Amino acid sequence: MTTRAVCCFSALVVAGYSLFSQNQPVRKSTKQYIEEFREDAIREMHKDGIPASITLAQGIQESNSGNSPLAIYANNHFGIKCANNWNGQTYTQDDDTKDECFRKYETVFDSYADHSDFLKSRARYAILFQLPITDYKGWANGLKACGYATDPLYARRLIKIIEDNQLFNLDTIRPIPPELVASVENYFNKPENYAHKSAYQPKDEKYILPYAKREIELINSRKCIYTRTGETLDEISVEYGIDPRLLYRYNDLQTEKKSRFKPGMIIFLQPKRNKGIDEEHTVQPGETMYSISQKYGIKLKKLYKKNNLTPSTEVYPGMVLSLRKKKKT
Repeated sequence: MTTRAVCCFSALVVAGYSLFSQNQPVRKSTKQYIEEFREDAIREMHKDGIPASITLAQGIQESNSGNSPLAIYANNHFGIKCANNWNGQTYTQDDDTKDECFRKYETVFDSYADHSDFLKSRARYAILFQLPITDYKGWANGLKACGYATDPLYARRLIKIIEDNQLFNLDTIRPIPPELVASVENYFNKPENYAHKSAYQPKDEKYILPYAKREIELINSRKCIYTRTGETLDEISVEYGIDPRLLYRYNDLQTEKKSRFKPGMIIFLQPKRNKGIDEEHTVQPGETMYSISQKYGIKLKKLYKKNNLTPSTEVYPGMVLSLRKKKKT
């Protein structure tokens, strides 16, 4: 092979590898997985009594921190198979036998909810719900004994994940007792409760407000809410038990932003995505890059990058923005 042929062949290999790499999902670290789904695990704990540490550890173990094909293509983070009573979408892959049927979900949120329902609806797991919520070792060993997985080291693996990442701390988080909060609005109208969530940490217990105080929406498969009149991001962080620094990051806001919101603004409760569902958007009067990034659930810096724009660029009505692919220069 000539030198020129070798160069051409190498260039093709590099180009092919680059194209292949671009089509691969970005791998999550275990730390990123915990940050993204810890609130889901806590809410399911409050709803159904399964330790948040166990739910997260199973999600990490079963989905390889969200990187398994089953998690990526079916949003199935717990390896739950179809069984006879499943009427939803399905995904086929080899497991204990060839071409086994697994449940497929619209969102990861649905997978977490179904995991709770799966454990609660089967008599063989009933004994686990008699254990203390903080007994993660009992739950881990019980899941293995009740036949959740065939791996003989399954319980040991869950316990290691929990202890390596100190997930047991999540099991002590409790919702505020209902008698303390008639409604979120009245709650925040009390001066002694308004400023800081430390007012809700009596003794050594941690509290977060109950989950279903307002409807949670999905935009671009990311959970979000719509603001009420006059509330701040710090107040929302108390209501949903999410560190305000994370909410600032999820919503592309500056940490010093303390202003009160107008009603109906979109606030994301988990990180936005790198691209939208729609291919493009035509800018309407009054819209900004920020409002468009919130509308479609796209990270602001990614929206700028896809359209070869800088933060100092002003958009104008009629301008067409790409939401999925980067525009050619």
